[in-house]
Amino acid sequence: MRSENSPQWLVILAFLAIYIVWGTTYMAIAFGLKGFPPFVLTAFRGVIAGCILLIWCLARGERLPNTGTISNASISGILMLVGGTGLVTWAEQYVNSGYAAIIMATEPFFFLLLDKKEWGSYFSNKWVLGGLVIGFTGIVLFFHYTQAAAPETKDAGMLLTGNLVLLLGAILWVVGSLYAKYKLDHSHSNTLTTGLQLLAAGLFSGLTALFTGEWADFNINTVPLPAWGGLLYLITMGSLVAYMAFTWLITIRPPALVSTHTYVNPVVAILIGWAFANEQISLLQIMALLVILAGVLFTNVPNYKLSRV
Repeated sequence: MRSENSPQWLVILAFLAIYIVWGTTYMAIAFGLKGFPPFVLTAFRGVIAGCILLIWCLARGERLPNTGTISNASISGILMLVGGTGLVTWAEQYVNSGYAAIIMATEPFFFLLLDKKEWGSYFSNKWVLGGLVIGFTGIVLFFHYTQAAAPETKDAGMLLTGNLVLLLGAILWVVGSLYAKYKLDHSHSNTLTTGLQLLAAGLFSGLTALFTGEWADFNINTVPLPAWGGLLYLITMGSLVAYMAFTWLITIRPPALVSTHTYVNPVVAILIGWAFANEQISLLQIMALLVILAGVLFTNVPNYKLSRV
């Protein structure tokens, strides 16, 4: 750990980035979708942000890693930023930004379920088991109340599909994170590794958009200004600020502490969606959100205790 060498003001700014900025990116995606198809939007975001970071690293004298490291970074980036972020972008065609943030708050549960090397400690702890039961109860309740509140429109039938795709996105984000944790060569800088992940994800998103026909229907000349604003925000604040802050914080602070952004992001996303896009959420859905967050809190109690020790 290098926490003693990190300026406190910089650590605070990094936490503000993953708390506040990441919560606002769900709305930025909604604005981006006003002019970009989902995987085209993800492609632009990843390629531009990844190139910026890699050019910065090369200008500072860093060398590209070997093909094995590039391959592992690419796989983890595609899983996290296409399977995760890309699916969130696709789902927001049918699900509002607040709902998307709520479903993605389930990520800590999937870390527990998919990290086999830690199962011995996870599932022998009553806090973890209780948190899993509470959290998944909250997910079921949120799905139920969302369907009950769905308006009778031609897209209402896609609401459940959108939520399920978001759940798949949360799972793939966790799979990519665990892959990076166990497979990546961490001797290289976070900036370089993140640049490789973003670039690989952007290129893969571009190929996905090709196979889904998004490029054929896309005309860059018709993209409205709000959509360009959403893309610019996602590149600068979402990828270059918040994602970089996350990859840095995870190396200098306990993961249990860094993961608290999952408690704050849905609240920020709901407030931003209500203020700027007139997105509505029912009291019952808010109650389901509180149940999910309670489950996340319970599963992290052992980590908080270890962090204090």
